[in-house]
Amino acid sequence: MKRFLSALLCAAALSGAGAAVQAQDTASTLDDVLARGFLNCGVSQGQPGFSAQDEDGDWVGFDVEYCRAIAAAVLGDANAVTFTPLAANERFDALIGGDIDVLSRNSTWTMAREAGLPISFVGTTYYDGQAFMVRQSMGITSALELSNATICVNSGTTTVLNVTDFFDSRTMPFELVTFDDVADVVAAYDSQRCDAYAHDTSGLFAQRLNLTEPDDHLVLPEVISKEPLSPAVRDDDVRWFDAARWVLFAMINAEELGLTTQNVDSFRDSENPAIARLVGAEGNFGEFLGLRSDWAYQVISQVGNYGEVFERTIGSDSPLGIGRGLNALWSDGGILYAPPIR
Repeated sequence: MKRFLSALLCAAALSGAGAAVQAQDTASTLDDVLARGFLNCGVSQGQPGFSAQDEDGDWVGFDVEYCRAIAAAVLGDANAVTFTPLAANERFDALIGGDIDVLSRNSTWTMAREAGLPISFVGTTYYDGQAFMVRQSMGITSALELSNATICVNSGTTTVLNVTDFFDSRTMPFELVTFDDVADVVAAYDSQRCDAYAHDTSGLFAQRLNLTEPDDHLVLPEVISKEPLSPAVRDDDVRWFDAARWVLFAMINAEELGLTTQNVDSFRDSENPAIARLVGAEGNFGEFLGLRSDWAYQVISQVGNYGEVFERTIGSDSPLGIGRGLNALWSDGGILYAPPIR
């Protein structure tokens, strides 16, 4: 009897909480996007493989595809997105000021940023770490040989503190040269204004493609920091945060369950309950997010699962050729893991 009463009280509490949430979320970014008919996405000023414009002027890349996935889930159209290129030192102001709905711009999730700014990080899309790139002609094979070196970095990034910590903790003298625009950093390094270029490892492989002689440059093996890269939204909108977060989780779960753009239609009548819930054939999980029941199906069919996006933008099917490494599924030796939809 006590268990029965406890269950009733719990159900009543949940019911009341749901009503309170519905009342509180009367004005959400989700409503704005639906009314507007397109998503405003903040991206980098140009980083090959992650977010850059192609020859036709269209935005392409790993970070771009995440925003397209949100548009597919919310609007049913992955192309209903406008992209705003942002410098590192202006990206968070643009998000906080409402110029964009989501920031998907190779940004590191840190405590200072999440607790010190009115933003929330959605979830790690790429597990990265900072490294150094040098010219092979220097004959350097380790970052420990960079004493007295001049290091080029992008201002307004975690790179500045990471480089300072690395050299100071080893009492190695160095000179830091900062630039607001990543293109200026790359140009300065390419013209030999500095000995080394410090950036996220993924960014070094990406920007190496923009150098005059890419093959003349080497990314040193030391990874000197943890850089969990994550999209971000404003922290005053739980409803929008949930939608943005579960779009990412749906893409990861889709890869784990074997759903792709090519085969997802064949799984719409699947008897596997996990797949049925993901594609919207069972349960009301879309309703929890304020989305249509087939929200995840739209993401998978129009954009793809996490692995598909990774391989075609920065992985084996791209010029970058980055291996999955830590970004492989947990079941394949990586640390990529998403909560279940149930």
